[in-house]
Amino acid sequence: MAQPGNHLPIVAGVDSDPATRMALAWAADEAARRRVPLRLVHAEGVPTAGFRRWEIPPSWEAWNRALHEAGERVLKAAVDFAEARQPQVEVSGLLAEGNPVWILREQSREATALVLGSWHLSRMKEAFSSAPVALPVITHAQCPVIVVPEPEHVTPQHTCFVVGVDGSARSATAVDFAFEEAALHGATLRAVFAWHPRLLGVLDEHAARQECERLLSETVVGRGATYPDVELRHEVVRGHPVEVLTEASAQALGLVVGTRGRGGFTGMLLGSVSQGALRHAHCPVITVPHRTP
Repeated sequence: MAQPGNHLPIVAGVDSDPATRMALAWAADEAARRRVPLRLVHAEGVPTAGFRRWEIPPSWEAWNRALHEAGERVLKAAVDFAEARQPQVEVSGLLAEGNPVWILREQSREATALVLGSWHLSRMKEAFSSAPVALPVITHAQCPVIVVPEPEHVTPQHTCFVVGVDGSARSATAVDFAFEEAALHGATLRAVFAWHPRLLGVLDEHAARQECERLLSETVVGRGATYPDVELRHEVVRGHPVEVLTEASAQALGLVVGTRGRGGFTGMLLGSVSQGALRHAHCPVITVPHRTP
């Protein structure tokens, strides 16, 4: 994972729809705050059979040329937008051919963070749409991934980041990144440990809550010296983690959660809490991978 203070770029996936600019805006602002370059990536795909049976398909060369020209227009418009928003940031564009999930996962290897846009979709729409790429990208990303929803999430009265904590090493990694983001934005940080007796399988609720409070304190301890300007609030909240974090996200600039990274069962790579946050959060969601040495 990229470490604080490096000069690796912020990488942003560029959508073909010119109306989806929130992710680009976030990416440009993030690059400006971190004083790193911004790389905009657009995957143009490959020619596919989109013609009717009775139509004569164009040649592969003509089809590929049309895709390339369209991709260049999309990328140029995105670069122009980012340069206008943050003139001091070095902005570059990359037009790539292939599956956007694979391309963005490869880009994450040399990035400070990867920024993606997302429309909130129902399970049915997600099942029949090729647009959402966030989940498969996040599953194997080598850097934090910031998913910015459309339409714009505006919280002018809120200056707080929320980070989910569960006492694991992955949530400790998420806390580190959350402190960094809060410092960059001049925001406070709210560390939330959600717990529910049924999920924990405990009978003594008082003892269980005390244990959760201990884990939360141990996870956030020591960061204040590194980020003295960040006001930290931490709390243990009873409830399902997805519901608790979703509610907290309504009052946040961003929600930070850890991911399991590689390993484990295939269907559990990302984790139910991370997936739930991506589906239901009311603000940008930042997923931070934990990589074992």
